[in-house]
Amino acid sequence: MYIQVFLYIFEGPQESRALSYSLFSLYANPALPGGAEVRKVKEDLVQGTAGACFLPPAAAGRAEKTGVCTFKRKGKQEVAVGQPEEPQTDWVACVELARGLADQACQSLGGKLSCDLSREPTVQFQKSGELVAVKVFNNASYMRPQEVQIREFEVLRKLNHQNIVKLFAVEEIESCKQKVLVMEYCSGGSLLSLLEDPENAFGLSESEFLIVLHCVVAGMNHLRQNGVVHRDIKPGNIMRLVGDDNQNIYKLTDFGAARELDDDEKFESVYGTEEYLHPDMYKRAVLKKPQQKAYGVTVDLWSIGVTFYHAATGSLPFIPFGGPRRNKEIMYKITTEKPTGAIAGTQEQESGAIMWTYELPITCRLSVGLKRQLVPILASILEANQEECWGFDQFFAETNDILHRKIIHVFSLSQATMHKIYIHSYNTVPIFLEDVFRQTNIPPHHQEYFFEGYSYELEPNLQAHRFPKTTETCPLIMLSTELRDAVMLRYRDPALEFPKFPPKVDVVADCSTAKGVLTATHQTLRISQSFLQCQELMLRGLYWVSETLKLECLRILEKKQGVMATLSRLQREEMKVLLLYETIAGVGEVPEIKGLAELKTRLQAVEEISKCFQSISDHQSVVQCILSDVGKKRSQIKEVRSIQQMEACLDKMQLIYNQFKKTRKCRSLGYNEQQIHKLDKVNLGHLAKKVLSVFQDNCLQQYKAALLAHGIIMRKVFDLKKSLKKLNRSLTSCSAEMSGCQDCLDKALDELPQRILQGKTTHSAPTQVYMNQKHQDMVFGMQELQDQMKIVAHNLQLNNSIIQRLNGVAPGL
Repeated sequence: MYIQVFLYIFEGPQESRALSYSLFSLYANPALPGGAEVRKVKEDLVQGTAGACFLPPAAAGRAEKTGVCTFKRKGKQEVAVGQPEEPQTDWVACVELARGLADQACQSLGGKLSCDLSREPTVQFQKSGELVAVKVFNNASYMRPQEVQIREFEVLRKLNHQNIVKLFAVEEIESCKQKVLVMEYCSGGSLLSLLEDPENAFGLSESEFLIVLHCVVAGMNHLRQNGVVHRDIKPGNIMRLVGDDNQNIYKLTDFGAARELDDDEKFESVYGTEEYLHPDMYKRAVLKKPQQKAYGVTVDLWSIGVTFYHAATGSLPFIPFGGPRRNKEIMYKITTEKPTGAIAGTQEQESGAIMWTYELPITCRLSVGLKRQLVPILASILEANQEECWGFDQFFAETNDILHRKIIHVFSLSQATMHKIYIHSYNTVPIFLEDVFRQTNIPPHHQEYFFEGYSYELEPNLQAHRFPKTTETCPLIMLSTELRDAVMLRYRDPALEFPKFPPKVDVVADCSTAKGVLTATHQTLRISQSFLQCQELMLRGLYWVSETLKLECLRILEKKQGVMATLSRLQREEMKVLLLYETIAGVGEVPEIKGLAELKTRLQAVEEISKCFQSISDHQSVVQCILSDVGKKRSQIKEVRSIQQMEACLDKMQLIYNQFKKTRKCRSLGYNEQQIHKLDKVNLGHLAKKVLSVFQDNCLQQYKAALLAHGIIMRKVFDLKKSLKKLNRSLTSCSAEMSGCQDCLDKALDELPQRILQGKTTHSAPTQVYMNQKHQDMVFGMQELQDQMKIVAHNLQLNNSIIQRLNGVAPGL
């Protein structure tokens, strides 16, 4: 028995490799002199080869050929390596020999063979580091008409995009003339394998989902530009490649069902995977019922909708009782009877009603901001009626609208909730404030913002691209000027997610249950991390706001001191001016005295108002208490070890799950293996209980206590801000009143000389001598008073400037 081995050698510059592959075929037989074959490889292969790929027997199948073992290079004669003896039947020996020959051949070229019989093989060469994959078709594929087989090759040849798997070459198997594809190798597996990871069982993270959205939309756009319909879009046909910057790149692959089709053309043949099939195609392909309809390019949109829902939630949108594969009639009923706007439908009981949902589930890891953008798209492409379904133009427009938005992270301090605002870079502050209002229900005029410890003033004309860069750990912190209650994070109780192990040893069922336990643990850990992050942001925001209030108290105190000093001077000057007028009044009637009496009353009223300013020191004490309390809690939260405990349990669970996956491949377990397996089940159960205990007794209780304490402190903050605002207004009112008093005094002083002259003309000579002496005293007094009034006026002007500055710094007070 012989093993057929292929070595694909590509030479020359990278851009011309698709045209410069060389195919070598080797039929390995343990009886052949392996050393001679390896030496021949070294002699025959040209130095400078860039890379190679070994196709193992799992992919190539068992070779039928016997006889001369050869390497054949295009353009050269076949070189005989050795004459086989009697055919061998040791299949394992053949495999090992084939692998060894290919490995040594690769080493001779400076490379290293990497071969896993469970997946496509690769070879990585030290010279280029390039990886390739080989696609071999099964017998059913080769039974298809020749034009159908060639169609995949032709479609791939015309496509060239970073989000579509590249085709390097189409080669032919020497023995049977069947085609194989040499393609770009994606080391990260498929999107399906990523979703099957317990960490992603409830869907991808928001950042990863956006990458998938971007890559799939870009790849599909390239297909439509080239008039290609894929017809088998699903997570298994979306491959993942890790780029040079460690960011994932997703690529569409498997174009076996693809064909060229313009937007206005139809097709009748049926391809695809049933869970992702458009209902019209499902009826014909799965239910085997006659279907007279022709299908258009929008059938891909349905598959994309199911794929996006799967990526966002970790599950399929349409699930009949028993599952899609067991209850096909109900599956068809769900997809065809879906109400407008619904994005999912499930049947929880046999013959039960279908439960329609119009929103993504609570377990979905996407933010409210992204959900609101995504749900209308899903509802519009998951539309069975092809006439009502969106076209690709609208789909591309709406998805690119999401991808071109800037994400601004906002933490609502009053409500203790995190929000992601998706906004265009050119949008201005009013649009941003309205978007925040839609998520928080806090009106724009009640929103105050802080960033990195300082009050952040949003000018109306400021565009979003000039906003500070925010993250989940460094968001804008928004404070409502209205008292709001804290809102507890919405989550599904993780205790409901933990499955129970069946009592008997069942390696398949136990592996599935272990995966469910691991999934629930990941979700519990994420919820706990959200609780902790919320507490950290609450304390950070309170610290920033309290520091601002502390500074505001000092500013109001400075403002109060300026008001009191000015009031004292005005009162003294009022007494002097009154004394001067009373001197004149001694020899005649002076009407200004009445005005000065009213002025005195106004100043006394200002003095009464100023007495309430003594409460500023009380406010400062409250602020200091808040700062002290927040500082203590920030130190305590750093010492919390709940997350680390859960992560340690998770690591142990992962090891047990990995062992269960290996055990699942065994048909039966020996006695010792069974006992170890049972012990692992017990340990996994104990670890799950510990995770739940840490969550319920520590994380959840700490979070609830933090929310309660936060509500109490926020009420104090609200009362402080309200009181300081009132004080600020009173001080502003006092300053305005004193400015009016200053004007009255200035007017009285301006009219004093005229009153003195009037007194001179009306008095007798003896009286005139006496009045001259009094007038002299009055002149000296007026000069002194004018100097003092200048000081008062200067102080008033300075006080007003302080008021304007304070109002500008803290407009909310």
